[in-house]
Amino acid sequence: MIIYNVTSIIEENIQQEYLEYMYNIHIPEVLSTGKFSDAKLFLLTEPQNEGITYCAQYFAKSKEDLVYYREHYSPKLQADIKQKFGNSLLSFRSVLELTQATI
Repeated sequence: MIIYNVTSIIEENIQQEYLEYMYNIHIPEVLSTGKFSDAKLFLLTEPQNEGITYCAQYFAKSKEDLVYYREHYSPKLQADIKQKFGNSLLSFRSVLELTQATI
């Protein structure tokens, strides 16, 4: 399993608008690509940063699904969210892979 993690730091004054946008528009659009099986949105509580930090995690079955998403869908969706929130939001992306090791 591959997790595409998008961490966003937002200004406090857009928190409600950001949450509504994520739940009602952005996350459904990402899932509608068919490249992810699920998505979760987490509030980062530690460490505390300036602003409010959220982590959106999208679960893909394979690296190939993530590569396809990033090549064909991600540029437009990133542009849409940047247009909506401008400099009130700063995002960075990371990729995690579930290991199969037993402990």
